[in-house]
Amino acid sequence: MKILSIILIAVSLSMDTFSLALSVGTSLTKRKDILFLSLLVGVFHFFMPLLGNAFGNEIKHFFNINPNLLLFYLFMFIAIEMVIDLFSKSEKAFSLSLWQAILFAFSVSLDSFTIGIGLKSIINDIIFASFIFMITSAFFTYLGLKIGVYSFKKMGEISKIIGILIILFLAFKNLWYFVD
Repeated sequence: MKILSIILIAVSLSMDTFSLALSVGTSLTKRKDILFLSLLVGVFHFFMPLLGNAFGNEIKHFFNINPNLLLFYLFMFIAIEMVIDLFSKSEKAFSLSLWQAILFAFSVSLDSFTIGIGLKSIINDIIFASFIFMITSAFFTYLGLKIGVYSFKKMGEISKIIGILIILFLAFKNLWYFVD
């Protein structure tokens, strides 16, 4: 039963990753960028619960940062980058810089950090749980990116606009949680 709980948590943690990957996928065309971003998100989803388990409460009290506000800013940054890409009339393929890929992976992995704080109460093997989180999130990221690429090929610029709207929705959803 504990393994089923971990798998369900992994899928829930991967839903925001999937949504953002759909959006970013409308701008990515290079296979190596898609693979790299998927693996990077997986790596972040592996280490963030471990860090949350080890240092969660101390970091939370030391920095006193509201994760919802931080996510709002990160998602807005990604949305602005996508809007700039949408209105730039160049035909070159959008390529995620290393910094943008790290920001993306970090922003979708913050919830894994939070889960890591209380994960010990569900399962004793945190490494195993983190491994499940890594595999699941990498898969959902890859799937979201590929569907995003496919939708861009079929729908063109409209899919980019939909992707931007998804990211803006997620940004303001986090801002709403911050205000609440």
